[in-house]
Amino acid sequence: MNDLKIVYELSEGIGYITLNRPDTLNSFNKSVLDQFENVLKSCKDDDACRAIIITGTGEKAFSAGADVNTFIEEVNKPLGGREWSRYGQVVFKILDAMGKPSVAALNGLTIGGGLELALACTFRIASDKAKFGFGEIALGFLPGWGGPSRITRLIGKSKAAELILTGDYIDAQTALSMGIVDKLVPSGELITACETLLLRIIRHSPIAVKIALEAIHYAQYLPLEESLILESDLGGLACNSEDAKEGLKAFLEKRKPIFKGR
Repeated sequence: MNDLKIVYELSEGIGYITLNRPDTLNSFNKSVLDQFENVLKSCKDDDACRAIIITGTGEKAFSAGADVNTFIEEVNKPLGGREWSRYGQVVFKILDAMGKPSVAALNGLTIGGGLELALACTFRIASDKAKFGFGEIALGFLPGWGGPSRITRLIGKSKAAELILTGDYIDAQTALSMGIVDKLVPSGELITACETLLLRIIRHSPIAVKIALEAIHYAQYLPLEESLILESDLGGLACNSEDAKEGLKAFLEKRKPIFKGR
Protein backbone atom coordinates (compact mmCIF):
# COMPACT_ATOMS: atom_id res chain seq x y z
CA MET A 1 0.00 0.00 0.00
CA ASN A 2 1.44 3.39 -0.97
CA ASP A 3 1.48 6.73 0.83
CA LEU A 4 -1.91 7.90 -0.47
CA LYS A 5 -4.50 8.32 2.28
CA ILE A 6 -7.32 7.28 -0.05
CA VAL A 7 -6.26 4.54 -2.46
CA TYR A 8 -8.41 3.89 -5.53
CA GLU A 9 -8.25 1.09 -8.09
CA LEU A 10 -10.69 0.04 -10.82
CA SER A 11 -10.92 -3.58 -11.93
CA GLU A 12 -13.59 -5.33 -14.02
CA GLY A 13 -16.18 -2.66 -13.35
CA ILE A 14 -15.63 -2.45 -9.59
CA GLY A 15 -13.98 0.55 -7.96
CA TYR A 16 -11.98 -0.32 -4.84
CA ILE A 17 -11.63 2.54 -2.34
CA THR A 18 -9.28 1.90 0.58
CA LEU A 19 -9.01 4.20 3.59
CA ASN A 20 -5.27 4.21 4.18
CA ARG A 21 -4.46 5.78 7.57
CA PRO A 22 -3.97 2.68 9.73
CA ASP A 23 -1.93 4.62 12.30
CA THR A 24 -5.08 6.66 13.11
CA LEU A 25 -7.55 3.77 12.66
CA ASN A 26 -8.29 5.01 9.11
CA SER A 27 -9.84 8.21 10.43
CA PHE A 28 -10.73 11.30 8.40
CA ASN A 29 -9.07 14.67 8.69
CA LYS A 30 -10.23 17.45 6.38
CA SER A 31 -7.70 16.65 3.67
CA VAL A 32 -8.64 12.96 3.63
CA LEU A 33 -12.35 13.81 3.55
CA ASP A 34 -11.66 16.04 0.53
CA GLN A 35 -9.73 13.24 -1.16
CA PHE A 36 -12.58 10.84 -0.46
CA GLU A 37 -15.09 13.29 -1.95
CA ASN A 38 -13.00 13.62 -5.12
CA VAL A 39 -12.73 9.86 -5.53
CA LEU A 40 -16.50 9.45 -5.08
CA LYS A 41 -17.19 12.10 -7.71
CA SER A 42 -14.79 10.36 -10.11
CA CYS A 43 -16.57 7.05 -9.53
CA LYS A 44 -19.93 8.67 -10.15
CA ASP A 45 -18.82 10.23 -13.43
CA ASP A 46 -16.91 7.20 -14.74
CA ASP A 47 -19.13 4.84 -16.75
CA ALA A 48 -16.47 2.14 -16.43
CA CYS A 49 -17.05 2.11 -12.67
CA ARG A 50 -20.24 0.13 -12.15
CA ALA A 51 -19.99 -0.49 -8.38
CA ILE A 52 -17.84 0.34 -5.37
CA ILE A 53 -16.19 -1.52 -2.50
CA ILE A 54 -14.93 0.57 0.44
CA THR A 55 -12.63 -0.88 3.07
CA GLY A 56 -9.82 0.10 5.45
CA THR A 57 -6.14 -0.76 5.52
CA GLY A 58 -5.09 -3.39 8.05
CA GLU A 59 -7.07 -5.75 10.24
CA LYS A 60 -7.66 -3.38 13.16
CA ALA A 61 -10.15 -0.88 11.74
CA PHE A 62 -12.46 -0.05 8.88
CA SER A 63 -12.62 3.52 10.20
CA ALA A 64 -12.87 5.33 13.51
CA GLY A 65 -14.51 8.31 11.78
CA ALA A 66 -13.29 11.85 12.33
CA ASP A 67 -9.68 12.37 13.35
CA VAL A 68 -9.89 13.66 16.92
CA ASN A 69 -7.38 16.48 16.35
CA THR A 70 -9.29 17.70 13.32
CA PHE A 71 -12.57 17.46 15.20
CA ILE A 72 -11.25 19.58 18.07
CA GLU A 73 -9.91 22.15 15.63
CA GLU A 74 -13.17 22.37 13.69
CA VAL A 75 -15.59 22.52 16.64
CA ASN A 76 -13.60 25.34 18.23
CA LYS A 77 -14.50 27.60 15.31
CA PRO A 78 -17.70 29.73 15.46
CA LEU A 79 -20.53 27.35 14.46
CA GLY A 80 -17.76 24.83 13.84
CA GLY A 81 -19.60 21.78 15.12
CA ARG A 82 -22.53 22.40 12.80
CA GLU A 83 -20.32 23.13 9.80
CA TRP A 84 -18.14 20.04 10.37
CA SER A 85 -21.30 17.95 10.60
CA ARG A 86 -22.65 19.35 7.34
CA TYR A 87 -19.26 18.88 5.69
CA GLY A 88 -19.28 15.13 6.30
CA GLN A 89 -22.97 14.80 5.46
CA VAL A 90 -22.46 16.36 2.03
CA VAL A 91 -19.60 13.98 1.21
CA PHE A 92 -21.44 10.86 2.35
CA LYS A 93 -24.59 11.92 0.48
CA ILE A 94 -22.63 11.62 -2.78
CA LEU A 95 -22.14 7.94 -1.97
CA ASP A 96 -25.71 7.42 -0.79
CA ALA A 97 -27.26 8.93 -3.93
CA MET A 98 -24.64 7.88 -6.49
CA GLY A 99 -26.87 5.56 -8.50
CA LYS A 100 -24.27 2.78 -8.31
CA PRO A 101 -24.27 -0.01 -5.71
CA SER A 102 -21.67 0.18 -2.96
CA VAL A 103 -20.52 -2.27 -0.32
CA ALA A 104 -18.74 -1.38 2.90
CA ALA A 105 -16.26 -4.19 3.58
CA LEU A 106 -16.03 -3.85 7.35
CA ASN A 107 -12.72 -5.38 8.31
CA GLY A 108 -12.46 -4.19 11.91
CA LEU A 109 -13.45 -1.37 14.24
CA THR A 110 -16.35 0.56 12.65
CA ILE A 111 -17.27 3.41 14.96
CA GLY A 112 -18.47 7.00 14.91
CA GLY A 113 -18.07 8.50 11.47
CA GLY A 114 -16.78 5.16 10.20
CA LEU A 115 -20.15 3.59 10.99
CA GLU A 116 -21.86 6.60 9.41
CA LEU A 117 -19.85 5.99 6.24
CA ALA A 118 -20.86 2.32 6.24
CA LEU A 119 -24.52 3.29 6.66
CA ALA A 120 -24.30 5.48 3.54
CA CYS A 121 -23.35 2.41 1.48
CA THR A 122 -25.95 0.22 -0.22
CA PHE A 123 -24.72 -2.91 1.57
CA ARG A 124 -22.55 -3.77 4.57
CA ILE A 125 -20.58 -7.02 4.78
CA ALA A 126 -18.47 -7.49 7.88
CA SER A 127 -15.63 -9.60 9.15
CA ASP A 128 -16.70 -11.70 12.10
CA LYS A 129 -14.09 -9.76 14.11
CA ALA A 130 -15.61 -6.31 13.42
CA LYS A 131 -17.03 -4.09 16.18
CA PHE A 132 -19.54 -1.27 15.87
CA GLY A 133 -20.79 1.71 17.81
CA PHE A 134 -21.36 5.40 18.34
CA GLY A 135 -19.25 6.56 21.27
CA GLU A 136 -19.96 10.27 20.84
CA ILE A 137 -22.52 10.46 23.66
CA ALA A 138 -19.78 9.72 26.23
CA LEU A 139 -17.99 12.89 25.09
CA GLY A 140 -21.07 15.07 25.28
CA PHE A 141 -22.12 15.24 21.64
CA LEU A 142 -23.77 13.04 19.03
CA PRO A 143 -22.96 11.50 15.64
CA GLY A 144 -23.31 14.17 12.96
CA TRP A 145 -22.46 12.67 9.57
CA GLY A 146 -25.89 11.15 8.96
CA GLY A 147 -25.72 8.35 11.52
CA PRO A 148 -28.87 9.05 13.56
CA SER A 149 -30.96 9.61 10.43
CA ARG A 150 -29.79 6.56 8.50
CA ILE A 151 -29.59 4.05 11.32
CA THR A 152 -33.08 4.97 12.60
CA ARG A 153 -34.49 4.27 9.15
CA LEU A 154 -32.50 1.06 8.95
CA ILE A 155 -33.19 -0.60 12.33
CA GLY A 156 -35.98 1.46 13.93
CA LYS A 157 -36.23 4.08 16.65
CA SER A 158 -35.69 2.05 19.82
CA LYS A 159 -32.69 0.04 18.60
CA ALA A 160 -31.09 3.16 17.15
CA ALA A 161 -31.71 5.04 20.40
CA GLU A 162 -30.12 2.26 22.45
CA LEU A 163 -27.00 2.27 20.29
CA ILE A 164 -26.61 6.07 20.21
CA LEU A 165 -27.65 6.85 23.79
CA THR A 166 -25.64 4.15 25.56
CA GLY A 167 -22.48 4.64 23.51
CA ASP A 168 -21.91 0.89 23.82
CA TYR A 169 -19.91 -1.01 21.21
CA ILE A 170 -21.40 -4.21 19.81
CA ASP A 171 -19.82 -7.24 18.16
CA ALA A 172 -20.38 -8.35 14.59
CA GLN A 173 -22.97 -11.00 15.46
CA THR A 174 -25.06 -8.45 17.37
CA ALA A 175 -24.78 -6.00 14.48
CA LEU A 176 -26.03 -8.72 12.15
CA SER A 177 -28.99 -9.57 14.39
CA MET A 178 -29.92 -5.87 14.64
CA GLY A 179 -29.86 -5.48 10.86
CA ILE A 180 -26.89 -3.11 10.77
CA VAL A 181 -24.85 -5.47 8.60
CA ASP A 182 -26.15 -7.78 5.91
CA LYS A 183 -23.67 -10.64 6.15
CA LEU A 184 -20.75 -11.91 8.24
CA VAL A 185 -17.77 -13.71 6.74
CA PRO A 186 -14.27 -14.71 7.92
CA SER A 187 -11.84 -11.83 7.45
CA GLY A 188 -9.96 -13.61 4.67
CA GLU A 189 -13.15 -13.88 2.60
CA LEU A 190 -14.39 -10.31 3.05
CA ILE A 191 -13.46 -8.73 -0.28
CA THR A 192 -14.44 -11.86 -2.21
CA ALA A 193 -17.88 -11.81 -0.60
CA CYS A 194 -18.32 -8.16 -1.61
CA GLU A 195 -17.21 -8.87 -5.17
CA THR A 196 -19.56 -11.84 -5.46
CA LEU A 197 -22.54 -9.69 -4.49
CA LEU A 198 -21.65 -6.82 -6.80
CA LEU A 199 -20.94 -9.07 -9.79
CA ARG A 200 -24.49 -10.43 -9.47
CA ILE A 201 -25.74 -6.84 -9.80
CA ILE A 202 -23.51 -5.30 -12.47
CA ARG A 203 -24.30 -8.03 -15.00
CA HIS A 204 -27.64 -6.26 -15.39
CA SER A 205 -28.46 -3.05 -17.24
CA PRO A 206 -26.57 -0.03 -15.85
CA ILE A 207 -29.64 2.10 -16.57
CA ALA A 208 -32.02 -0.24 -14.75
CA VAL A 209 -29.68 -0.53 -11.75
CA LYS A 210 -29.33 3.25 -11.49
CA ILE A 211 -33.08 3.84 -11.73
CA ALA A 212 -33.87 1.05 -9.25
CA LEU A 213 -31.41 2.53 -6.76
CA GLU A 214 -33.07 5.93 -7.14
CA ALA A 215 -36.48 4.42 -6.40
CA ILE A 216 -35.10 2.61 -3.35
CA HIS A 217 -33.29 5.73 -2.13
CA TYR A 218 -36.37 7.95 -2.15
CA ALA A 219 -38.63 5.22 -0.77
CA GLN A 220 -36.83 5.77 2.56
CA TYR A 221 -38.01 9.37 2.79
CA LEU A 222 -41.28 9.81 0.87
CA PRO A 223 -44.83 8.96 1.99
CA LEU A 224 -46.07 5.75 0.36
CA GLU A 225 -48.33 7.39 -2.23
CA GLU A 226 -45.58 9.76 -3.40
CA SER A 227 -43.11 6.89 -3.49
CA LEU A 228 -45.49 4.84 -5.65
CA ILE A 229 -45.90 7.72 -8.12
CA LEU A 230 -42.13 8.16 -8.35
CA GLU A 231 -41.75 4.40 -8.80
CA SER A 232 -44.14 4.50 -11.77
CA ASP A 233 -42.33 7.46 -13.32
CA LEU A 234 -38.92 5.85 -12.91
CA GLY A 235 -40.23 2.51 -14.15
CA GLY A 236 -41.54 4.25 -17.24
CA LEU A 237 -38.10 5.73 -17.90
CA ALA A 238 -36.54 2.30 -17.61
CA CYS A 239 -39.08 0.81 -20.03
CA ASN A 240 -38.15 3.38 -22.68
CA SER A 241 -34.42 2.68 -22.50
CA GLU A 242 -32.40 0.85 -25.13
CA ASP A 243 -31.38 -1.63 -22.43
CA ALA A 244 -35.02 -2.58 -21.82
CA LYS A 245 -35.57 -3.15 -25.54
CA GLU A 246 -32.43 -5.30 -25.68
CA GLY A 247 -33.48 -7.22 -22.56
CA LEU A 248 -36.90 -8.12 -23.97
CA LYS A 249 -35.44 -9.00 -27.36
CA ALA A 250 -32.84 -11.26 -25.78
CA PHE A 251 -35.51 -12.95 -23.65
CA LEU A 252 -37.61 -13.75 -26.73
CA GLU A 253 -34.55 -14.95 -28.61
CA LYS A 254 -33.47 -17.11 -25.64
CA ARG A 255 -30.04 -15.52 -25.29
CA LYS A 256 -28.18 -13.38 -22.80
CA PRO A 257 -28.75 -9.63 -23.26
CA ILE A 258 -25.90 -7.32 -24.22
CA PHE A 259 -26.49 -4.13 -22.27
CA LYS A 260 -24.92 -0.77 -22.99
CA GLY A 261 -21.79 -0.25 -20.94
CA ARG A 262 -21.13 -3.94 -20.29
